[in-house]
Amino acid sequence: MVRAEPDDLFDRTASLALRPRTVHELPGGLTNRNYKVTTPDGSFVARISGAGSELLAIDRDCEYRNSVAAAAAGAGPPVVEYRPQDSMLIIGYIEGRTLGSADVAEPRTITRIARACRRLHQGERFGNDFDMFAIQRRYLAVARTRGFRIPAGYEDLLPHFDAIAAALTASDRDGTVPCNNDLLPANLIDDGDRIWLIDYEYSGNNDACFELGNIAAEAHLGEDGLVALVTGYYGRPRPSKVARARLLGLAGMYGWTLWGAIQHAASLIEFDFWSWAMERFEGAAAGFTASSFGGLLEAVQLPDSDHATEPSQHRGSCQHDG
Repeated sequence: MVRAEPDDLFDRTASLALRPRTVHELPGGLTNRNYKVTTPDGSFVARISGAGSELLAIDRDCEYRNSVAAAAAGAGPPVVEYRPQDSMLIIGYIEGRTLGSADVAEPRTITRIARACRRLHQGERFGNDFDMFAIQRRYLAVARTRGFRIPAGYEDLLPHFDAIAAALTASDRDGTVPCNNDLLPANLIDDGDRIWLIDYEYSGNNDACFELGNIAAEAHLGEDGLVALVTGYYGRPRPSKVARARLLGLAGMYGWTLWGAIQHAASLIEFDFWSWAMERFEGAAAGFTASSFGGLLEAVQLPDSDHATEPSQHRGSCQHDG
């Protein structure tokens, strides 16, 4: 199928068709082409998704619905228009600074990121769930079935991954909350007043500690940074949650490794997905084989007695109509 040029797509929309119109392609975006479009009505971001989303466990209808819920919670930008027939989602453009890893590590910024996560997590539940342990199995099945290359030694570490799943299941007390699940620094926008969480491709109800652990892993936060993030989120020191977030960060790196391997084999985007995958695999492998790994599995089992300052952990069900 020949895809229409962006200007042709924009002319068919209610929000982007006005003239004069300026269009600038935005950097980043490993599964989308993203454009800043400015019209007399304001500035918007048009996210045009590429082929192959089904291999990566992306549901575009869920992305749209969850983006609407995140906007209602005050955590994500407003959703302006959704055109599934054009594989396009149009959201409001946030005027602000895209964070880098060094920005995330700043103590004041860590506290503000924790606040932004709480804002999202206390919002309306999403219509789908996100479970990295299930998604990793799905990615591994895709890689095996299609003969995609995966890092040498990857499957040797499956027992460590399974040990994390078992330890977390045995200590699960809080249920799930609506999570973005992909908060690498580039998905954090600081407008000077608040930090916005963008890009809901992988959003779904999940353990809050996955969100925190994934942020720490993607921004290369050290132990002190993770402790500060968890403390800022829960309002007080929570050693068991620090262990939980660290383990889920490792599980995320292990699962995202296969995302990179699939993209390396299937994506048409010019990007070094293999190096991206190996960076995460090496991080996961180092954590799985570290002398501290067994201690983390034990620490996550220890209960914290006072839950008074925790954010609401909604357990109710939500209809999934996708």
